[in-house]
Amino acid sequence: MTGDYNPLHFDESFAAKTRFKHLVVQGGITTGLLHALVAMDMPGPGTVFLNQNWQFTAPVFIGDTITAEAEVLEIHATKPVTKLKITVTRQTGEKALEGEAWCYTFAPED
Repeated sequence: MTGDYNPLHFDESFAAKTRFKHLVVQGGITTGLLHALVAMDMPGPGTVFLNQNWQFTAPVFIGDTITAEAEVLEIHATKPVTKLKITVTRQTGEKALEGEAWCYTFAPED
């Protein structure tokens, strides 16, 4: 789907010889959860990312359960723009991704 055929994601024998020891989920799959969070829940429908600044701080492995969270840090005074603190956490409590993002929420035109 993503065109990313890195053996870390698909070749168990390759991944076993790396520091990860297991297949690692593609970063785009992990961040896809953030796109769903922003577009559907917070801020909600009509919202798109303007800017993303995040770091992958730990791998996500096949079979992990991850949770995406956003916290509003700032709201622009005159535009539908918000700055969010973003985190993705593994079921172990370890943060797999953290950072910030600016979002714009479009409203339907009359």
